[in-house]
Amino acid sequence: MRNEKTLLNPACSALVMIDLQNGILAQPLHPRSGDVVLENARGLIAKFRAANAPIVLVRVFWSPDMADAPRQPVDMPSVPPKCPPDDWGTLVDGLEQPGDIVITKHQWGAFYGTELDLQLRRRGIDTIVLGGVVTNFGVESTARAAWEHGYNIVIAEDTTATKSIEMHQFSITEILPRIARIRRSEELEFTAP
Repeated sequence: MRNEKTLLNPACSALVMIDLQNGILAQPLHPRSGDVVLENARGLIAKFRAANAPIVLVRVFWSPDMADAPRQPVDMPSVPPKCPPDDWGTLVDGLEQPGDIVITKHQWGAFYGTELDLQLRRRGIDTIVLGGVVTNFGVESTARAAWEHGYNIVIAEDTTATKSIEMHQFSITEILPRIARIRRSEELEFTAP
């Protein structure tokens, strides 16, 4: 992770926050708690609101019968066997504001099977600042797809966390720098309109 300022154009940059929802932020997370992730995310969201740049809030959830959940046989399932209570999939109170784009996904990444790409392209977005939980699942999967779609990506590292320090560090130091710039929220600044 470099320690340098990154300038963003508010006309073509969007903030995409992954899974800042009750059920996921309540889990044990590393290297920072869900409360710290949320505090840092709120600060970055406020910065984007002040710049009048789009904010996309992504959540993961399924239909009551789980018909839209991935079904492939795997050794370590990550999708619950039955649909969690509605509150599990609800964005944290106070996060969503009028004008925000809310996307519901049904797997790790936020692009497949959603209108995320359409919402970004129709607004002229070419740069995504990405954060949320968990680092090596939802955030990394979304970053990989964004890179494949041709977006410039900045990972707001201080707004991310996952199930272990080792998982977080591997993603942040070995995978994501190959497709994105890794920065802290305070290193992100907007150019004058």
